[in-house]
Amino acid sequence: MIKKSRRAAEHSSMYVTVDLVIFTVLQDALQVLLIERGNEPYLGRWALPGGYVRDAETLDEAALRELDEETGIDGRRLHLEQLRAYSDPHRDPRGRIITVAYLALGPELPLPTAGTDARAARWIPVTSLVDSQGTLAFDHDVILRDALEQARSRLEYSTVAAAFCPEPFTVGDLRHVYEVIWGVALDPSNFRRKVTHAESFLVPTGERRYPEVGRPAALYRRGAARLLIPPLLRSSDVTGTGTSRVAAVRRER
Repeated sequence: MIKKSRRAAEHSSMYVTVDLVIFTVLQDALQVLLIERGNEPYLGRWALPGGYVRDAETLDEAALRELDEETGIDGRRLHLEQLRAYSDPHRDPRGRIITVAYLALGPELPLPTAGTDARAARWIPVTSLVDSQGTLAFDHDVILRDALEQARSRLEYSTVAAAFCPEPFTVGDLRHVYEVIWGVALDPSNFRRKVTHAESFLVPTGERRYPEVGRPAALYRRGAARLLIPPLLRSSDVTGTGTSRVAAVRRER
């Protein structure tokens, strides 16, 4: 009986939650969706949207439900993938709670609607958060930084950058996504050559966008490929002469 009691104590009750890092590009900046918590703990603090996983649902189902309930966004419109699990025993003051974080990406997402557990929901520029410590509730600062690096890495080896672009889009639109997420300027000619020669990344629509000023730009849609072959690495062969060029290099319209 003593051994059984000790074993039971070692295996205390655990709960599982999902948290969502939702990125979009708005106003020429990478933005993340945050909610202002309406309940304790961390009442009034900004946090990633999320909640408990119910008994009868999978992790993916819980992520989609929480996304709808807390923000009013239909997760079926987004690129959604698991980031990783976070299991520090002290990450949540309510008890032993493991969270599975999700990375979600979408193009020009609408203003969020706060759900029942949130006072407000808002898009906030990522650059105002990643260098701060303890700004967000729980361990959400850590999760946000991990998600940002995951998104940056995904752009190197997959075609997920197109998930940020409403179709049809130009190569300039796509380059702008890379510049915003990587935080560097890219050489327009090198970038165009690489993405248009990548296997099944872009599919020409045969149409063009005619800006008020400048040359017409060819329009594309996302191809069938999900892996970027060859990869587009964050290296000098696609970057400009410095980060000061970010503001100067504009999208083709």
